[in-house]
Amino acid sequence: MTERIKLKTSQRWVVKIGSALLTNDGAGLDLQRMQSWVKQMSALIEDGVELCLVSSGAIAVGLRILKIDQRPDELPLLQAAAAIGQMGLVQAWQSCFSACGHETAQVLFTHEDLADRKRYLNARDTLKTLNSFGVIPVVNENDTVATDEIRFGDNDSLGALATNLLEADVLVILTDQDGFFDQDPRFHSDAVLIPEARALDDGLLAMAGKNGGVLGSGGMYTKIVAAQQAARSGAMTVIANGRVEHVLERIRTGQPVGSLLYPDLKPQAARKRWLASHKQTRGVLVVDAGAAVALKANGRSLLPVGVTAVEGSFERGDIVAIETVDGERVATGLVNYGSKQAIEMFGKTTKQLKEHQLLLEGDALVHRDNMALV
Repeated sequence: MTERIKLKTSQRWVVKIGSALLTNDGAGLDLQRMQSWVKQMSALIEDGVELCLVSSGAIAVGLRILKIDQRPDELPLLQAAAAIGQMGLVQAWQSCFSACGHETAQVLFTHEDLADRKRYLNARDTLKTLNSFGVIPVVNENDTVATDEIRFGDNDSLGALATNLLEADVLVILTDQDGFFDQDPRFHSDAVLIPEARALDDGLLAMAGKNGGVLGSGGMYTKIVAAQQAARSGAMTVIANGRVEHVLERIRTGQPVGSLLYPDLKPQAARKRWLASHKQTRGVLVVDAGAAVALKANGRSLLPVGVTAVEGSFERGDIVAIETVDGERVATGLVNYGSKQAIEMFGKTTKQLKEHQLLLEGDALVHRDNMALV
């Protein structure tokens, strides 16, 4: 039986809409299409769905006002464009939703806001409280203050994080493509649409490529990464063309529109969803092949003997990445020792660590209860 039937009874959705769609490929906010999406989202709400909207477009709108045709690389210029564009973007959404009898709330995040467990929980509670009052959160990255070190980098990742925060059933990513293809349909006329697939299928990222568009910072690659992140919390992802008539209504009723990427694992516990959401970390613990297998296949804690290198500067309790020597991320976790202690410990057996009196916080650098596999 197709997984799409589950869309009919799903209760909590995150809808992410990209810059190219919102600005009609840079021609300015497409108000007519925004009104259409809002009417469809209103129908979802009336059908009992709790909704969160993740909206790109602030930078694209600002660049148009500044008469800049190509998305620049300079962060201060991007931040200025975001500050200008965010005003018009939020006003447009508020106007559209108000016409349908719904209130909205602007919510802006940076990665740093959610790197702290307490602030993460506060953000979750705020979003859920807004939903309880029937208010639609309109979420975007706080580009005006974000730096390279605290940016999400693309709103597909932010959509997945909102999905995790709200424990949503469905993440819908509306784009200017008809869905996910086995190769880029813009360059390959024989590209085939993939109607359904396991989100965590290892082959999807290889097919996706990494190139984004002129106005946005993402691409199909970031959408697959977002779908995989959402799948770890048990959510389905639908990637569909936002220009298709009644696209959200068609997704809701289980019609074959776009690509459905479904989870095949049990949802992660809330704490591990928080850990898994971090793309940016304070440091890296590089592990050997044996340790990588012990973590992934056997669910073990990370012991110092399996670590071959320590990168970055971090303190006890910071979030670190655990990677192979080839740079493949294995997990994200809370480290039990600071980087100075970790440098003294790595590569040593538990017996050696006891002899040197280096075990102050247990024998694991990262305990399995404080680790999320990726």
